[in-house]
Amino acid sequence: MATPNVLNLQIPENKSVDEGFDYSQRGQWLRAAVLGATDGLVSVASLMMGVGAVKHEVKTMILTGFAGLVAGACSMAIGEFVSVSSQLDIEISHMKRAASVNKESKSEQLPNPVQAAAASALAFIFGAIVPLLAASFIVNHKVRLAVVVAAVTIALAVFGWIGARLGGTPVVKSCARVLVGGWMAMAITFGLTKGVSSSTL
Repeated sequence: MATPNVLNLQIPENKSVDEGFDYSQRGQWLRAAVLGATDGLVSVASLMMGVGAVKHEVKTMILTGFAGLVAGACSMAIGEFVSVSSQLDIEISHMKRAASVNKESKSEQLPNPVQAAAASALAFIFGAIVPLLAASFIVNHKVRLAVVVAAVTIALAVFGWIGARLGGTPVVKSCARVLVGGWMAMAITFGLTKGVSSSTL
């Protein structure tokens, strides 16, 4: 007679762990990390492709990429810090106005500007290293450009897959979005730089 009661008690334990999981809890650090890595990868690769359209020396491409890495990492960190700090100020002001808010539990979910800035900068550097390494050991100019494009394509697909898996979004859509965006950025930078160099310099 007690068996049905035991079965009833086991039902709550069989509920899916993922049911009701709030992926938005990952939003702050995931946004900064994915944005930083993708931006570092695409912007530095595009800079190197633009310079590579008119300059064939390996040193010139590497120096351009390194300068883009440093400037981009600083820009991403500062921008993320300012943005998240503004969001933090707004949320704190809202908490102070809401008398019924549980301040202790709410403070655990507040955004961290320093953490977001550091994640964004480090992710940018991680992404920017890919085209730099790809171009460092290739002497032939045309082969070097092809290797950079191939390396960036693979990295974009990986970043898109990681972002989709961690964020709970469709993998194909995420990968296609970053791939098309990255290809367009490199192609436009290469083409415009080549055109400007041929017509004005």
